[in-house]
Order: sequence, then structure tokens, then C-alpha cells
Amino acid sequence: MPAHLILGGARSGKSRHAENLAVASGLPVTVIATAEALDDEMKARIRRHQGDRPTGWRTVETPVALAATLAREAADGRCVIVDCLTLWLSNLMGDADNVANPAMAELPPALHAERAALLEILPTLSGEVLLVANEVGLGLVPDTALGRFFRDEAGRLNQMVAAACERVTFVAAGLPLALKGGA
Repeated sequence: MPAHLILGGARSGKSRHAENLAVASGLPVTVIATAEALDDEMKARIRRHQGDRPTGWRTVETPVALAATLAREAADGRCVIVDCLTLWLSNLMGDADNVANPAMAELPPALHAERAALLEILPTLSGEVLLVANEVGLGLVPDTALGRFFRDEAGRLNQMVAAACERVTFVAAGLPLALKGGA
């Protein structure tokens, strides 16, 4: 089954929508988590997400090597949730905060390589693949060059992934809106 991108703002219900689709699939579920527990708040957030999931779901932590993990985990008769592409992008941008003028900087080589690998593998995956990402372009313009650089790259990534997916859904206030490929 082709990949499905699920977009939404913060606390929009996008992860919950992906989880509901996974439950409805009736397939064994693996969650590929891209977040890193680097502080107490993120550790608590990760525990809350894990506690909300049905028992029996596997979690694979993958902060960077997403395409390789998808190649291992996506298969006929399985459902994979990637949560989330935006944190994955942040992990890949890594040292961009050390750049004096991020808007003029080159993207880190790892980002180019990993993004290309993801876009190449998406059409070849089997099973059900649900990709969750933040739509960051609907809010305020960030007040720092790094924030604007990140927002722009997140928007580019979402466009590229949406083009590679057969289905795209936007979630606002917990309500899904099909953008591509039906509900």
C-alpha cells in the first residue's frame, strides 16, 4: 500500500489520526520515533506518547537513518507509523545553529543524503506506511534566521514527501481533511 502523509499543526490530532488508521488496519504496528529525549520535558512527552499507544506496538527509535529503518520495518502485512518527519529534519540539520547566516548556508550533507534516500525508498515500500509531519508554514514568521531557515526546509520536505505519497491528509482540531488520494 502506498505511503500516506499526515500533516497538521502542533496538537492538531495528526499523531492520533495516524494511530487510529493503524488500529483500523488490523495489522501489527511499529512506530518509528524520531524524537530524542534530550531533556526532562521531552522525556515526559515521549513517555506520554508511548503510554497512549496500544500495548503490543513496537517502537524503534531512529533520529536520523529513516530510510534504512523503513527498509527494514515496512513489509506486507505490517503497519509503520513515522512520528515525525519534522523532528527528523531537525535532527538532520544538526549544526545549522552554528552557522552565522543560516539563510545563506548550505544544507548539511547528511540532510541531502537522508532526504534523497527517503524520497527514493517511499514508492518502493510495502505494507501500510503512515508519515506524520508538522505543517509549520501556517503560523507566525519566525523571528530568527535559523527559525526561518528551518521553516523553509520543513515546507520543502513536506512538499517533496507529499509528491511521493499517494495519500495526503491535513488534520486540524482533530478533523482530517483529505488533500490527495481520498480520505
